[in-house]
Amino acid sequence: MTEDNTDNAENGEAEDEPKKGAKKVSELELDEIAGKSARGKADEDDDDDDEWGDPSDIPDKPGSAQDLEAVYDIPVRVSAVLGKSSMQVNEILKLGRGAVVELDRKVGEAIDIYVNDRLVARGEVVVVDDRLGITMTEIIKTQKG
Repeated sequence: MTEDNTDNAENGEAEDEPKKGAKKVSELELDEIAGKSARGKADEDDDDDDEWGDPSDIPDKPGSAQDLEAVYDIPVRVSAVLGKSSMQVNEILKLGRGAVVELDRKVGEAIDIYVNDRLVARGEVVVVDDRLGITMTEIIKTQKG
């Protein structure tokens, strides 16, 4: 006589047999797992050093364009800042159509080009068909801090 255990969960009975594909963990295996985690972190740290190697072996710069392939599709925000101005709120509220806001740059002076709020270059404004563009004239190299 075969017994059907499919209704045991519905009847509130505990299943004696695991579901198909499930494994039972013996108390011995649980003790081994607990023993491994209680062994101490020093053993695991030693294993990690062997597996990952010395962090000083990591190069500062990628070796080739292929090394950068993973980041090619990450979007960034590029901004070109013509100039800046500091104003009080009451002055801003007085601005209307046709008002002129004086900027801190002179005509012909290079504009700042930012990528994700980091200054990366300076350039000049150009007209491309009926749109504005930027010609980069200077690349800003930042020092590692």
